[in-house]
Amino acid sequence: MSRSRLRAATALALLLTLGPAWAEPAATRIDAQGIGQFRIGSAETRFGALDYLGGFSYRSNDQRLEGVSAIRMQEGGRRFLTVTDTGYWFRGAIRRDASGRPVGMDDARIDPILDASGAPPRRKGEADAEGLALDGDSALVSFERDARIERFDAARPGRPTAVPLPIPKRELRSNGGLETIAVSPKSSPLEGAAIVVAEQSIDGAGNLLAAILGRGDAGQFTVRKDKVWSATDGAFLPGGDFLLLERRYEGFGRIGMRIRRIAAAAIRPGALVDGPVIMEADFGNEIDNMEGLDVWTNERGETILSLVSDDNGSFFQRNLYLEFRLREGAQAGRTP
Repeated sequence: MSRSRLRAATALALLLTLGPAWAEPAATRIDAQGIGQFRIGSAETRFGALDYLGGFSYRSNDQRLEGVSAIRMQEGGRRFLTVTDTGYWFRGAIRRDASGRPVGMDDARIDPILDASGAPPRRKGEADAEGLALDGDSALVSFERDARIERFDAARPGRPTAVPLPIPKRELRSNGGLETIAVSPKSSPLEGAAIVVAEQSIDGAGNLLAAILGRGDAGQFTVRKDKVWSATDGAFLPGGDFLLLERRYEGFGRIGMRIRRIAAAAIRPGALVDGPVIMEADFGNEIDNMEGLDVWTNERGETILSLVSDDNGSFFQRNLYLEFRLREGAQAGRTP
């Protein structure tokens, strides 16, 4: 073999070994429509322990933009990173008006979540990303149908590395498994550990399976489950309490969302945890299939909640982005 052919063969072998290099995807156009009022037909802004700040519905001609299932905010609410249950990363910047209210998205980019071979997943079951957490420079992603947790480079996601499952796969329902993954503050009782919560997988007493990562079977705990509610996402408050987003679906027009606050000290191996509902809403409010929740702090030191919905690729559902401010010390309760 000539030297030139040898060099070409060596380069090809190296590429095959490393897989495709990560490349910045082209920008995707996002069209947004503002949502000035959370309760339809009302100027009310207070909902349980939350104040509504603003939001919008959004769509794109890019057919890959569907199934947004989790969101994590970056750079103090300026940028975001999401995963979809069809196997894509979706990232961009939140556009705001002069008052700081969210009105749309800029610099939006979509690219596939790669598997361990460096290729996009081939089947829906392999692509079903449901949970997302940022852990330093890493992104932890939980997958539901093919139950697994994988770690990616958050800035330049390429091939993942596997994270040991803290709950045996046999105990997880194929379409009700690992829905939520979140990283606790380092100053909290969990000292920066991540937790996972299942959507509908339950123990013998009917409570949701959950676990603290990195502790094997010894890290398992449960979350009290109400019959009609399913866990869809969660995030930790700066002080260590955990907010759990839940969804109710009882047929067309009978949907709901609520957020429970679980005390930091309650989350420990072997515990059954619960907490008060700090906000609940139904179809009289601007909600849809609410799937994603994150918590961040703005420039004024206020605690902000970002929520997103999953349109399931359906003409009858919407992609939503909503923001609320947490009122510490406010009474929890149901949105009227």
